[in-house]
Amino acid sequence: MVSMKAFSKFDNTAEALAAAASMVDSKIGKDLKKFLKKHAEGETLALADAKLGGLIKEKLGIACVYSSGVMELMRGVRYQLNELIGGLKDADVAPMALGLSHSLSRYKLKFSPDKVDTMVVQAIGLLDELDKELNTYAMRVREWYGWHFPEMTKIIADNMQYAKAMIQMGDRATASDHDFSGTLDEDVEQDLKDAAVISMGTEISVDDLNNIKQLAEQVVSLSEYRIQLYDYLKSRMNAIAPNLTVLVGELVGARLISHAGSLINLAKHPASTVQILGAEKALFRALKTKHETPKYGLIYHASLIGQAAPKFKGKISRVLAAKCALSIRVDALGEGSEATIGVESREKVEARLRQLEGKTLGDASGVAKGKEGAKKHDKSRDAAPALLSAPKAYNPDADVSEKKEKKEKKEKKEKKEKKEKREKSDSPDGEKKAKKSKKDK
Repeated sequence: MVSMKAFSKFDNTAEALAAAASMVDSKIGKDLKKFLKKHAEGETLALADAKLGGLIKEKLGIACVYSSGVMELMRGVRYQLNELIGGLKDADVAPMALGLSHSLSRYKLKFSPDKVDTMVVQAIGLLDELDKELNTYAMRVREWYGWHFPEMTKIIADNMQYAKAMIQMGDRATASDHDFSGTLDEDVEQDLKDAAVISMGTEISVDDLNNIKQLAEQVVSLSEYRIQLYDYLKSRMNAIAPNLTVLVGELVGARLISHAGSLINLAKHPASTVQILGAEKALFRALKTKHETPKYGLIYHASLIGQAAPKFKGKISRVLAAKCALSIRVDALGEGSEATIGVESREKVEARLRQLEGKTLGDASGVAKGKEGAKKHDKSRDAAPALLSAPKAYNPDADVSEKKEKKEKKEKKEKKEKKEKREKSDSPDGEKKAKKSKKDK
């Protein structure tokens, strides 16, 4: 038979929220401590959370029990809660429970460290999509306006400058009337005006020109918004993961966080996983076909790996991934906001890169590092120690020409063939074998 021993009511929603938040995190609040000391000393507590039971036993010295039987008992208590407390109805309990659950959800969303980097994940996703859309729109502007002024495509390579010049110029016939100094260099501007005079493009109507202008304005506005978005992403990455940003840059760091899902999830990955993060398809294909596994994934786009020679990219990516794993854990779990670990790690990776390049230079020169090559003894130098290189007598036998070698080889071959023919002609068996081989042929 279950009966109520003690009950304490919350005065307001804030107290209930604080108590519920501490219970979710398996912590003992002040109010709970007072309640247990007053009503549960010398008793045995049945708990639905084993971790909380361990804390109560450690701090308050109250014996606790956690088992499947206790869970069944808890289920029964929840089902009969209104009858046990008394004076409560389902119509009263349901709104209170709903309000507390909403408050608890808002609290967790506000203070959860996992949710801080959500903005970075969304920003890098939008940035990648913007790049694709910008490229598509810019190519469409070039192709569309290219019917009217095809020479302009080769003269202006940058998409942003092309769109701005097109908006300013409009019809190519008016190119000489406009000043493009704010958009283009002097040489490019002059080439553009010269090409407009002798252009082979077709004439287009004002309506067509207005539509092309609207598309070009979209390209310019999207490009300006992309710059703003990149600045925002840069500031967020410096605030959330300063050490990772120093090592691999804002874009690569944001892509790693986005691929893992959150900074905490990325911190759980070992260095070997960070190294090939983003190359999962290549990894499983290599394992299936028993080929070499990939050496790098998203981390390949980091500037440190870009500086390395092709044969050192794998080694540098391994070193960089190890330092990244350490920096990510400091960013995710550390309390400081300075990038000291990232700066030190970057210096170590750069030192390792210089060491690898130095080894290559040493191998190419044929001199071992830190040791001088052994000098061969030369008798001719003893006679004239003052000279850097003593004069030696000319030895004609030491000269071997290529023609002489070929001639000697040819003579040896001819002698060998003559000898074989002589042996075959002398022996009767040799004649039979020779006739038989001729017939077979």
